[in-house]
Amino acid sequence: MSEKTSTTRRTMLQGIGASLAVGGFSGLTTAAEAEWTTAKTGTDSSLYDVEYTNAGAYAVGAGGVVLERGPTQWTKIVDGGPTGNGNSLYGSDVTDDGDALWFVGSSGAIGEYAVRTGNLNDHSAPMDNTNNYNDVAVTGETGSANVYVAGDSGKIYYSFENGETGTWNYVTPGSGSAIQAIDFHGPRSGHAVDGNGKVFATDDGTTWNPVGLQDANVNFYGVDSDGDGEATVVGGGGMVFHLAESQWTADSTGDKSLLDVEVEDGDGYVVGGGGTVYSVDTTAAKFDELAGSWTAEATPVGQNLKAVVRGPNGAPDVTVGAGGTVLEK
Repeated sequence: MSEKTSTTRRTMLQGIGASLAVGGFSGLTTAAEAEWTTAKTGTDSSLYDVEYTNAGAYAVGAGGVVLERGPTQWTKIVDGGPTGNGNSLYGSDVTDDGDALWFVGSSGAIGEYAVRTGNLNDHSAPMDNTNNYNDVAVTGETGSANVYVAGDSGKIYYSFENGETGTWNYVTPGSGSAIQAIDFHGPRSGHAVDGNGKVFATDDGTTWNPVGLQDANVNFYGVDSDGDGEATVVGGGGMVFHLAESQWTADSTGDKSLLDVEVEDGDGYVVGGGGTVYSVDTTAAKFDELAGSWTAEATPVGQNLKAVVRGPNGAPDVTVGAGGTVLEK
């Protein structure tokens, strides 16, 4: 896997993980147990995404709920989303400094939550657009972040000034099919996938070019952007697609749809339907050697798992899904 930009969220999380792993997780499952166990959440709302911040892990979901991982269980800290109207939240991301959690969802919902102070800023309906938003990618630091929002209308809305009013613009990378997922490996470099089986790449945050997979014959649901010419895409039929050195390879993990992927330095997960989790752990020097290395992991649930995040420096890996499901490892 190619070298990451030094200011990316993942690099930042390596630094904050040390503080998270010390004394912040008593009473909850730890990574040392090496198996997936169910965490208490106190909600039956479906959860669609999960991220680590400086204050720990957060999950977002149906009805606009935001959950924070506490010392004994996950606790609801936001109910109703950024507008209070109960719009479901489908995607989230965190600034490079770990201090702001961004989330997006239905009816144009966009929120920015300051994890240290608890302040919630509403950036909803940019350019008066109230379409559903499926995912968000954020690069840069709190207060000056680049924000990229994947729209159900096939548009990517973006702001290079922390989502402030009047700073938004948009681009339509493909034919207008919904942008299902978006991820960045640098301040303005990343990948996105749409509902028409297309993968797009950008190196300036505004211009998107197709990078293949026209004949995949499955829907795409998740993308992990790992460098220029390097990405992992997951979708229907248990398919995992790897882009490395401008070449695509494909793996099949079974017949369950895969909804999210998180891979870094040859280590990570894909998750999906029916409680499906596959892991990869390889010391391969080349990113394309991930192909064929996926291993099924046992989980205690049958619900669809919609998102996964790796725990930094000893903090638990977390996957979330339907019915308020949270699994930790």
